[in-house]
Parts: sequence; C-alpha cells; structure tokens
Amino acid sequence: MRRLLIAIVGLLVSLAFGQAHEFVKVDAPVVALTHVRMIDGTGASAQEDQTLVLANGKIQSVSPAGSANIPQNAHVLDLHGYSVIPGLVGMHDHLFYPMGGGVFGEMAFSFPRLYLAGGVTTIRTTGSLEPYTDLEIKKQIDGGKMPGPKIHLTGPYLEGTGSWALQMHQLTGPEDATKTVNFWLDQGVDNFKAYMFITPAELSAATTAAHKRGAKVTGHLCSIGFREAAGLGIDDLEHGLLVDTEFFPWKKAGECPSRPEDMDFISKLNVQTGPLHDTIVDLIQHHVAVTSTLPVFEMFVPGRPAIRQRVLDALAPDARSAVLANKVRASDAKFIKQRYGSDASPWPAAFKKEMEFEHAFAKAGGLLLAGLDPTGMGGVIAGFGDQREVELLVEAGFTPLEAIHIATANGAQFLGESDRIGTIAPGKQADLVVIKGDPSTRIEDIENVETVFEDGVGYDSAKLIESVRGTIGSR
Repeated sequence: MRRLLIAIVGLLVSLAFGQAHEFVKVDAPVVALTHVRMIDGTGASAQEDQTLVLANGKIQSVSPAGSANIPQNAHVLDLHGYSVIPGLVGMHDHLFYPMGGGVFGEMAFSFPRLYLAGGVTTIRTTGSLEPYTDLEIKKQIDGGKMPGPKIHLTGPYLEGTGSWALQMHQLTGPEDATKTVNFWLDQGVDNFKAYMFITPAELSAATTAAHKRGAKVTGHLCSIGFREAAGLGIDDLEHGLLVDTEFFPWKKAGECPSRPEDMDFISKLNVQTGPLHDTIVDLIQHHVAVTSTLPVFEMFVPGRPAIRQRVLDALAPDARSAVLANKVRASDAKFIKQRYGSDASPWPAAFKKEMEFEHAFAKAGGLLLAGLDPTGMGGVIAGFGDQREVELLVEAGFTPLEAIHIATANGAQFLGESDRIGTIAPGKQADLVVIKGDPSTRIEDIENVETVFEDGVGYDSAKLIESVRGTIGSR
C-alpha cells in the first residue's frame, strides 16, 4: 500500500510539473542558426547575416553566413528577420509572488517556465522564503525533469528584529548571522540577501562568513544606508536610490524610517553633486554593484505601465483582480491625498530620479545589474518583467545595446560566470534567445521571443507561456 501511495504521488508530481522535453522544439547534436542578426552582449554593434553553430551544448563557431562552415549533420534554422542575443541573466528574480496580507506564495510551477520563456536562462533568486523548495526546483531543472533557468540560489533573508514579514527568521545577533550563513552554504546556496532591519553588526558578521567561503551578499536595506553597507563589505545593493535612507534628515541610526514625504525628498536629490554623487563615487570605489528593478517601481506610477494582456492572461483570477484594483487605487486622487498628503503622487518624479541615478552610476563606472522583483502590486511577473526591465533601461538613457549588455554580460560578471555565459562567443554555453525583429534598434522587439536555447537545446517560448495560463498567484 505504501509503495502504491508513493507511486501515485510521483505520478501527480510528474503531471503537475511536466518533463522539460515537452517544451523542446530544437534538440539535435549540432544546430546551425543561419542568416541571423547577432547582438553579442558586449555592447558592440549588431552583426548582420551571421551563422552560429552549436554543438555539445556550446557555441562552436560564429561567422558571416556567406563563409560559414556548416557541418553536414547540422539541424539548420534559417533566421532571416530574426536576432539572437545571449540568455538574459536575471539578478533579482524571486520564485515567489505576493498573495496579499504580507504573505508570499512559491510559484514553483509557473515561474521557472515563465523565466525561461522570457529568455532568462540564468537567475539569482535574491532572497528566498522557501529555500528548501528552491533547492529542489534547482535539482529538478539541473536534472532535466523540469523546464527553467539555471539558478543561483540565495539563502533565506538575513533580517533583523522588527521585520514586517511573517515568513522571515529574525536574527538575534552576529553569532546567529554567522551560523545562518554557514548552515545554508552547506545546503547549497551561493548568495545571501540582507534585509531591512538587519543591524550593522549582523551584516558585518554575515558578509565576513560568506566571503570566507566564496559567497556574496546583496541587500535591500533600510536601517543601514548604502555607504555604511559598502564599508561593511556588502557586494551588491538592490533597487537603487529609492530604498536608500541615508539621505533623510529624519533618519536615526539603526532605524528604518518610513514617511509619506520620503519619495518627494528623494526626487529632489542631485546626482551630479552633493551627497548622492558622493554615494555613487563611494559605491564604485568599494566595488559595490547596484541591481536595477525598475518594473516593480513603475507599477506605483499613476497611469503606467499599460497592463499587457499577456500579463492578465497569466494571472489567476484572484491575482488578476488584485492587480487591477491596486492600479486603480494608485491613480485615485483620494488615495493619493490620504497617503501622501498631496494632490499629486510623488512617484512620477521619484521614478524618473531612480532612472537618473542608475544611468549616472553606470556611466561613472559602476556595475549595474538587471532584475524585475515580482513583488509590489503583483503586476510584475517572471520573464515578462525581465523584458520590461530592459525596455525601461533604454527609457533611462541607455542605448538598446547597452541595456542588453547590462541584462546579460553584467550579471554574468557579478556571478563569476563571464567565461561561460553573458556574451556570444565560441566556447561559451549555448544559452541564447532567438527574437523576431531587431531589439538593437527597437527595444520593444525583445518581447518577441520565439525560441530559447539552454545548453544548445531550444525551448518553445509560446508553449511554455501557454502552459501556465491563469496560474500566477496560485502555483
């Protein structure tokens, strides 16, 4: 009887998650992508009419189509009118979604599929609420039993006393921080994320323990400002300017301030001179990266973004209703007056300032990373949000080629994987995205993903998306 129950459970799991091969449309020992426009991720100009030969999961050669040596046994794809870019490297790509009431649910079924469908072939989870689930998802993907991106697992949030989140362990001091980091490194994670109420002593202990074993620490901070965190050894800072509290005159040491006037104050800072400019310089000197998550902030700006039908189709009914209600409220004059004490929302100016900060940071030599953060109002979801992030980087002032570079090569550099992923070159992993159109001149074309190659195997983007229709917010 026990064996029968185990068999039934195994069957149900298999039916629920499906085998990765169900979504494969190109699987051959040798594949030739011919007559394709190549955007290699380095920031260099697109190269027209190229041929890429893929073999043994890697890029074997790249050459002009007219002189390419295509092996006789190759599966040939004629890609006139298409572009190929490196797989996106999502650097703030959770596997959970807001369920309401401050609780988040693991999207173990839908999110891995949507990340891959959107052209994201590598993610850093950047904070975990179900670390054991995340570990098992990674095992399933690595074993070919489940479609999804390669995963760099982030351990449970390193949070201090006073957290608003019921699902987070609250550290009791530096010793607890060290113990927590070492325990989860033993389980297989390779990154950590410090959170809003962590103390300086706890952050220092966590970064010291992580660095001893080759792991990195990022942070969505509040009680600690960016410059203080840089001095404590943090490697990366999430979200950018809009969460940095160090500029507020009303901030007290060790406290996480929150006032209606926060966003209005931030929007008036000058990125060229003064304290904010000094912070940019300090972060670069300390080799601290910044992760852009523009899509999650855009949702708070009245009137934008236009909610795309593909997003609504992916959401479960309750989640869809919640997202639409949240967007209506964000533009409601009564809500704005009550929340911010003003007739106008501070978010348009604050969002513009965040873009200005990120552009200035990168142009000064800082390492800017790209992610989406599928939290907030719930309208930012895996894959689609990663594409939107690239589009918003262009709106922030980067060229399409620069934006693609940020979303591919920069993430690979931070993860220490530049020799394997992030750009297109012979010898690298065949993690590639085939796009109809030309995102080097029209960045919106980045949404037209048709095939995503992971280790040389081509997945059908449309099939992956269709398989999760109406599930986001439930599984």
